[in-house]
Amino acid sequence: MRTDIEKQLLNKIQTLPLLKTMVTSWQKEGKKVVFTNGVFDLLHIGHVTYLAKAAELGDKLIIGLNADSSVRRIKGESRPVNDQSSRAALLAALFFVDGVVIFEEDTPLELITALMPDVLVKGADYSIENIVGGKEVIANGGEVKTIQFVEGYSSTSIINKIKERKA
Repeated sequence: MRTDIEKQLLNKIQTLPLLKTMVTSWQKEGKKVVFTNGVFDLLHIGHVTYLAKAAELGDKLIIGLNADSSVRRIKGESRPVNDQSSRAALLAALFFVDGVVIFEEDTPLELITALMPDVLVKGADYSIENIVGGKEVIANGGEVKTIQFVEGYSSTSIINKIKERKA
């Protein structure tokens, strides 16, 4: 039998059709929906800070999470370290996250155009004009923003530190 906490986590991890219904409902209520995406392989303070800042840009935060197959194509066969179910559950456990959806494609364009968030957010290492889905969100009356990363934190750097210590 599932605990209340498990049910709450599972309620945040949604399929695209169900999430689209939720987003439409939230927007009809006048809530501002924020969307971001990523791999979030080894959740660290840089991720949590970034996501908390993204959540502050609106009323509801949706995360598009790269599926394991997508991560392998983008980052190589040794990634992800954590599978998509584990990564989704960790993100859903954050109190300021309202929805997590896993996507198989290499970019979240299909998700963004389906959900049409009010605010699309990426890290400041992206220029606004190069953010996937940005043109579509802006054309729909939304906005695109970037957030500074916390210096010195990345899943890759954590993995490299672990490898160095084992050597």
